[in-house]
Amino acid sequence: MNLSLITAIKFRKGRRKSGMVSLISIISTLSIAIGIAALIIGLSAMNGFERELNNRVLSVVPHGQFYSPYGNLDDWRQIQQELKENSNIVASAPYINFTGLIENGSKLGAVEVQGVDPQQEQSISALPNYVLNNKWQAFKADQQQVIIGAGLAQSLSIKEGSWVSLLIPEASGSNQLKPPKRVRLQVIGILELSGSLSNNVVLIPLTDAQKLLSMGDSVSGLMVNVKQVYQAKQIIAQAAMNLNETLSFTSWEYTFGFMYRDIQMIRQIMYLAMIVVIGVACFNIVSTLVIAVKDKQRDIAILKTLGATNQLIKHIFIWYGVISGLIGSLIGVILGVVLAWQLSNIMGVVESLIGYKLLNGHIYFIDFLPSEIHLFDVVIVFITAMLLSLIASYYPAKRACKIDPARILNSF
Repeated sequence: MNLSLITAIKFRKGRRKSGMVSLISIISTLSIAIGIAALIIGLSAMNGFERELNNRVLSVVPHGQFYSPYGNLDDWRQIQQELKENSNIVASAPYINFTGLIENGSKLGAVEVQGVDPQQEQSISALPNYVLNNKWQAFKADQQQVIIGAGLAQSLSIKEGSWVSLLIPEASGSNQLKPPKRVRLQVIGILELSGSLSNNVVLIPLTDAQKLLSMGDSVSGLMVNVKQVYQAKQIIAQAAMNLNETLSFTSWEYTFGFMYRDIQMIRQIMYLAMIVVIGVACFNIVSTLVIAVKDKQRDIAILKTLGATNQLIKHIFIWYGVISGLIGSLIGVILGVVLAWQLSNIMGVVESLIGYKLLNGHIYFIDFLPSEIHLFDVVIVFITAMLLSLIASYYPAKRACKIDPARILNSF
């Protein structure tokens, strides 16, 4: 093995009769490097999106919800106590959810009103951290206060401290709509969340919502957070089965699961596409080795007359191809890791040059291109490239064994 490796290195460094060998060798090496770098950058971007989904979206939306299929939830405190005994559930908090209208002057917008407990909300969600100017601390019941999303505030020209009207639809006993209940509220804070999360959300204290809807001590349901967020559906279903009361449930996968599924689908497509690209680049080694065999056939003939076996000749050219793949793979890994490490900054520079934002923060849940390098992805890409290089080297190496030394040496 040492002899075949040393000979392969000598063949690579030695003078080549045909400049075409050098050109194709450089092209194949660069092709492998570019393919590996592109795959590492793409996978790192997908890892970054998954991280931001977990840190931004799943930190502010509940992982699951329990609610009564027959109306309001009356004995929610007992159910909350039962959920505390479940080791897979981190925290729970009551909520009230209803639709309404926000009126500011002549502007009107439909909203989803959420009644939350200011104290319990901090234990289950990072939502308080996204209220500007740390106004969550001043968010209290019986103060006619409301927190609205930044997107809604912008569309209705609402500022912090403004007074707005909340219109709540009411139904009569004969299932006919009555004039909506109108409530004047002061905007105590602005909720700044990226994407559509803050376009139609309004927060009011839980007890205020109970009074507005005449619910007494009832709530719409309970929000819960689980330890393993990507298994929330199974955990919540199991927890619902263990409760003494029959409740309906839902998880974040019903509302925001499409984001996670899209990320995983793009990751799989990227794996497939980029492995094909790397495969094509690695099989350029076939062309390089075929020409190298033609270029080195006199050297091969001399080695055979000195007693070299076909096995040794085969190993020499397998090493020749593997070394080419190794050089390209190392260059690609270094290039890919460096570019993926600075991907967010690079895209920021590109956006400033073209004067256009690639990710609109009002549409997507982030306004920058994230990146997170995983060592496992880099190792898998590197090993895959090396295996493809090894496979691509086999045919030319086998062809080199068929060279007839007598015919080659007599022709010189």
